[in-house]
Amino acid sequence: MPILFPFKTTPRWIIFLWDMLICFVSLMVAYQLRFNFSIPQVEVDTFSVVIPFVLGVRAISFIIGKNYAGMIRYTSTKDAERIFFVITSGALFILIANQVSFHFIDGKYIVPTSIVFIDFLATIFLLASYRMGIKATWFEISKATREKTHVIIFGAGEAGIITQRTLMRDAGTKYDVLAFIDDDRQKLGTKLEGVTVHQANKLDKLLKENDVSSVIISIQNISQKRKSEIIEICLENNTKVLNIPPVKDWINGQLSIRQIKDIKLEDLLGREPIELDFKKIKGHLSGKTILITGAAGSIGSELVYQISRFKPKMLVLFDQAESPLYELELELISKYNFKSFTTIIGSIQNKARINWLFKNHKIDLVYHAAAYKHVPMMENHPSEAIRDNVFGSRVLADEALAANVDEFVMVSTDKAVNPTNVMGASKRIAEMYVQSLNGKGKSKYITTRFGNVLGSNGSVIPLFKKQIEKGGPITVTDPEVTRYFMTISEAAQLVLEASVMGKGGEIFLFDMGQPVKIDDLAKKMIKLSNLELDKDIQIAYTGLRPGEKLYEELLTSSENTKPTHHPRIMIGQVTECEHEKITNDLNELAKFVDETDNFQLVRKMKDIVPEFVSNNSQFEELDKEKKLTSK
Repeated sequence: MPILFPFKTTPRWIIFLWDMLICFVSLMVAYQLRFNFSIPQVEVDTFSVVIPFVLGVRAISFIIGKNYAGMIRYTSTKDAERIFFVITSGALFILIANQVSFHFIDGKYIVPTSIVFIDFLATIFLLASYRMGIKATWFEISKATREKTHVIIFGAGEAGIITQRTLMRDAGTKYDVLAFIDDDRQKLGTKLEGVTVHQANKLDKLLKENDVSSVIISIQNISQKRKSEIIEICLENNTKVLNIPPVKDWINGQLSIRQIKDIKLEDLLGREPIELDFKKIKGHLSGKTILITGAAGSIGSELVYQISRFKPKMLVLFDQAESPLYELELELISKYNFKSFTTIIGSIQNKARINWLFKNHKIDLVYHAAAYKHVPMMENHPSEAIRDNVFGSRVLADEALAANVDEFVMVSTDKAVNPTNVMGASKRIAEMYVQSLNGKGKSKYITTRFGNVLGSNGSVIPLFKKQIEKGGPITVTDPEVTRYFMTISEAAQLVLEASVMGKGGEIFLFDMGQPVKIDDLAKKMIKLSNLELDKDIQIAYTGLRPGEKLYEELLTSSENTKPTHHPRIMIGQVTECEHEKITNDLNELAKFVDETDNFQLVRKMKDIVPEFVSNNSQFEELDKEKKLTSK
């Protein structure tokens, strides 16, 4: 190997000369085979013409086809295809030249036709064999001179083989495929590239008995539930889990080792992808002018990305956060190539600004995602929660009604169910007011309610990631605290689906799956980061925060649900609110907001929402007071 290729990257001119030498050898082999290893002198006399002509044709075809450009130790099927087409084109040229010579010059062939065909086969065979031999030798030498890191590939299909070849192709890595794992029983015991395919139930045993650094999930159409099961087995054995992207995301149709990345936390939810009625959603959104409030937030921005796919006439992006709104603007143009939008800075509390917005933009649909969502912060600043979440929503909903928008969709939260904090209660009051407007005009008012969103602003996930990066500790309020989770993409898609099916006045509830213990989530994030609990990082329990509860609900005990055509969306059957009553309540509430009398303010909130019972909060004494007066 060092004699043939003394350089780390062999210069192209050496590869070119080596290929030309092989072409010369192939031509000589063709003559020997054609004449049974006894070449007549009359044929030898033509070599002075034949050899320069054939090698000249080969040289030109190699230069045009850039046969010498690839790195031989990384030879692939594409290189073999290139060799075939280059040699074939050269052989065809020689055959054509033969015909021209025979019919128009001297009545003779330049190269015997039989020689052309034998040379064609010999050249392809020798060029391909030489390259594959160099590749195999290179990898054997490189494997022997470096420490091996064992990996297991889950999936023995085409994607699995491509994954293995990608690992082999990158000589800078230290991966050695120990085994393939597959659920298909017909593949069991077979070998792929010399590696045995094992049963799926052998994964745990293989991880326990071998030093395996990573398991790479290569299956393209694997269910989320199955992926979650595989990840759980790997985490139990402190083994890193990697994933390959969908084929459509491969670079120029080829998998790159840089695309084999760590599994995402979302994959632990075990939830299947949402099936949307894209035709109906497109009909609902296409050609419309759509206002999205809180557009720069996690849910708002995802709504922007999702809606931009359905070719709206115009997206009006409204937010009071200057920098995030600017970043959203840049991303829409650079990443999504979407330009049918306008950004507006302002607060939903500013009635004059909102009035101006509706007058200057003929809004068809409103997706209202702007809100204060941080539970402890709002517990300490209840007047601000009311100003934004309640009165801001009222301003927006009233102006939408006056502008005769087709539909107003409010994004709410599961914390509005049996609220134990100011934030949840403020969202419930906003729900009540928005519902009361339905039927008052042309506009349909719809509410969507769901739980925590992975990776959203204020979510525990970004907090845990930062704490892990700093070396810990990870802070968990209570070992038993449990929450529902869904991805940002799921939440936005379900909001769009619910808006299509809404007739007005509904509160749509989303299937949040199984509740997750925050403590378990923290432990899994530690394992996904290749760290060991209590050795590399610790979990610190800090106690419930103001307004926080252990368990969250999606419906109150007095509410029930009815199904829709979508299995992940239900309609909550809630008590309807009279517009006059809720308006009077809000007018009284406004007095306490202006006076910034927090206890009087929260007392009124509890009157409006009787099920609002504070937890771990200074306002618990109001509940005791209420109990005493009710006796």
